[in-house]
Amino acid sequence: MFGIGTYWIYISIHDFGGAGYIASSGLSLMFFSFFALFPAMVGLLSGLCFKTSPIITSVLICPTAWTLMEWFRSLILNGFPWMQVGYTQLDSPLATFIPLVGAYGVNWLVAAIASVLLIVCSVPRWKKLVLIGIVCSIFITGWLFKEFQWTYSIGDPIKATLLQGNISQDQKWLPAQKRRTLELYKALTLEHLDSKIVIWPETAVPFFFHQAKEMFFLPLKRETLQHEIDLVFGVPVQEKSGARYYNALITLGKVDGIYKKRHLVPFGEYVPWQPFTGFIANLLNIPLANFVAGNDRQSLMWAAGYPFAASICYEDGFGDTSLMGLPEAAYLVNVTNDGWFGNSFASYQHLHMARMRSLETGRYMLRATNTGITAVISPSGIVVKSAPRSKTTALTAEITPMGGSTPYIIYGDKPVIIGLFILLGCGLLICFITGPKHGRKNNIL
Repeated sequence: MFGIGTYWIYISIHDFGGAGYIASSGLSLMFFSFFALFPAMVGLLSGLCFKTSPIITSVLICPTAWTLMEWFRSLILNGFPWMQVGYTQLDSPLATFIPLVGAYGVNWLVAAIASVLLIVCSVPRWKKLVLIGIVCSIFITGWLFKEFQWTYSIGDPIKATLLQGNISQDQKWLPAQKRRTLELYKALTLEHLDSKIVIWPETAVPFFFHQAKEMFFLPLKRETLQHEIDLVFGVPVQEKSGARYYNALITLGKVDGIYKKRHLVPFGEYVPWQPFTGFIANLLNIPLANFVAGNDRQSLMWAAGYPFAASICYEDGFGDTSLMGLPEAAYLVNVTNDGWFGNSFASYQHLHMARMRSLETGRYMLRATNTGITAVISPSGIVVKSAPRSKTTALTAEITPMGGSTPYIIYGDKPVIIGLFILLGCGLLICFITGPKHGRKNNIL
């Protein structure tokens, strides 16, 4: 599962981290093996319970434990939310449940439906009909509510331009490339003076903000303000003391603002478990690999006359993280740099996670990336417009500022996770009660 689904880890380590073939293969295998422990634990628990209550294990314990495993995987090592089965339902009737219960709720629905279909062949005919009827009713309910809208328009459409610089990761940090990078983004910005907001991707500026503030950004701000344009761009930010620096998103316009990334990428932006993992840091050649995380209480940034909720890179993979600033925020902005993954399918997986965040919150998302996939996503999770991968592009589209709250905005993941723990506890209790020691076995249902 992880060896195929996240094979691009090898590309990041070898092609752009600078590690050799053996070291890259070894580190990738360690990564796959570590995360494979999570579904392995689900398999172990399910196997033990199956001996006493096969059906309860299949329809209750296994899907519930699987979903809790994926939730726990999003916490360990600062979280790795990739490869969750709920993302497979973005274009199915089950997508209408996402604004209600979020990714983990739909994750459980998928696992439970799969388990029910698996045991249909092993139960009497009348139970087959009941189980199939339950599954069909879930999909029919989702289909009937596909046009239902939780959020609503609060203003006129906003014209936005998203820049995809397509700067190769192995060239991005070279001294000779830095000036050309700035000139490229400036030229693309000035070609779209009819937009209300222009967004550059994550770390589009390959050096600290203060190093180019006076000579480059302030003059550019004066020029864009004449056309009532708000500029949003990703850039590393260093404290005045020089002791700490952040992966940040900055707004220059009528209301200046800054957002500091909160969910850092392990071994990409910081090295966890020091000093035990120091050898990994020595193998990799990653610029600015000691970022500091921003805090969870940051003011909303404004652009085009409305506040927006910001996320950087794979922060859009975390539902609860993306709720900061909602429902006040009128739209979402994500900047990322999937250039670390080469031409693999990682950028498509990442886009799926971004689509989930739009659907959970009922908001448009403006997503600017370095090499792709730059996209505008609707409140229903549909990609309205996207740029081709690995091509320098300025993507322009109109979005509508949205107000209101989905149930997920109000409650987040907590009700679902608490409910899953209760379900798992009930399932384990039934297995214990019906075990061989109590003289009853395999008699549930």
